[in-house]
Amino acid sequence: MNLYTREPTSDTLGVLETAALLRALTAGLIAVDDFDEAVAELVRIAGDVPEVAWCGFTTLRAGEPAGVAASDPRLAELDDLRHGRETPAMTAIARREMIIAQDLADDDRWPGWTERARGLGVRGVISAPVDVDEQVIGAINLYAGSAGTFATRHQLTAMLLAEHAGLLLAAVRDRARQAERAGERAGALLGESVVGQAVGVIMTQRGCPAPEALEVLRSAASSLDIPLREVAERLVTSVSRPRES
Repeated sequence: MNLYTREPTSDTLGVLETAALLRALTAGLIAVDDFDEAVAELVRIAGDVPEVAWCGFTTLRAGEPAGVAASDPRLAELDDLRHGRETPAMTAIARREMIIAQDLADDDRWPGWTERARGLGVRGVISAPVDVDEQVIGAINLYAGSAGTFATRHQLTAMLLAEHAGLLLAAVRDRARQAERAGERAGALLGESVVGQAVGVIMTQRGCPAPEALEVLRSAASSLDIPLREVAERLVTSVSRPRES
């Protein structure tokens, strides 16, 4: 027997499972630039936490109605704030701390919510606050189908998920803002007469849409190391110059 070989403990397996979960979450959200799509992917992936029956996410965005998503559509209705703000998620957000209910049958903190939750088969919940940016906060909610399911490792997983999700969702919002600004810049460029004309020429020559034609123009400007407007002027001049007979 090798005295230096030990069987993996449940704690070790929990760490490995959590690491795999965070990797999957990163892979799932790293290329997304739509916030709602990212949240939907988040709850789908987090719903695979061992012994967790469902996962939900509650979002509060400045100036907008609260948003909810869940790995099971029925659970999205559970945290819809039109039913009231007395929920584990809102408590976690308000207190900025993790909230745990091991057995909803013995918990009277959110009477209305608990009644709806138990009707949906929820017996326990962990809600962890998620900080995204100055405009968005939320909570990730892990639901158990049996009382007493949650152990220390589930609390640690919820904490790590919340921290990781906050970073990833902040990056998603940043990418969306960058894409919006790029679109505005492209719109402004297309609005310029000579650039718009040059884009029209490329669209005609290549049979491509305006964004692709603009990208061709930008690539030419970068390769030649001259301003975009000058490249556009050269192109328009070249096609408008009378051909020699």
